[in-house]
Amino acid sequence: MPFFLFVSAWVVLFFYCILLYNNLVRLKYRVRQSWAALDVALQQRHDELPKLLERCRHYPQFDAQLLNQLTEARIALSEAARAHNVGRIGELESQLRSLSSQIAAICASDPQLGTDMQLSHLLQRISALENDIAAKRTPYNAAVNDNNLRIAQFPDALIANLFGLKSAPPLLFAEAEKPEARITQ
Repeated sequence: MPFFLFVSAWVVLFFYCILLYNNLVRLKYRVRQSWAALDVALQQRHDELPKLLERCRHYPQFDAQLLNQLTEARIALSEAARAHNVGRIGELESQLRSLSSQIAAICASDPQLGTDMQLSHLLQRISALENDIAAKRTPYNAAVNDNNLRIAQFPDALIANLFGLKSAPPLLFAEAEKPEARITQ
C-alpha cells in the first residue's frame, strides 16, 4: 500500500508539473501573439513615414534637421525591430511620436500646408496608426505582465527555470511622450 501511495504521489506531481508547464507555454505564446498584432501596426506606421518625409521635403516650412531626425529615428527603429530590442523600440517610438507631432503642428499653423490633401491624409493615417499602436500595446503589456508574474511565482519559477522560459520586456513609452488628456468645454 505505501508503494502505491508513493507512486501515486509521483504521478500526481508529474501531471501537475505538466499542467504548470503548459500554462507557462500558453502565456509565452500569448505574449508572442500580442506582439505580432502590435508589430503589424508598428510596421504600417513605419511604412507611412517615408511618404510623409517625401511630401514634407516639398515645403520650405519644414526644417531639414527635423526631417533628418525623423529619418534617423526611423532607421534606428528598423534596427531595433530586427534585434527585437523592445526597450529601444519604446524609446524610438516616443521620439517618432514627438517628431510627427511637431510636423502636424507645423501643418496646422501654416495655411498653405493645410490645403495639401495628400499631406493631410498622411498625417491622419499616421495619427490613426499611432492610436492603433496604443490600443495594441495595452494587451501586449498585459500579456507580458501575466507571463512575468507567473514566471516569478513559486512553483512556476521552478518549471520556468528548468525549461528556460524567460520573462518578456514590456513596451514602454517615455513619460513625456504619452498623450495628455484633453478637456473640452
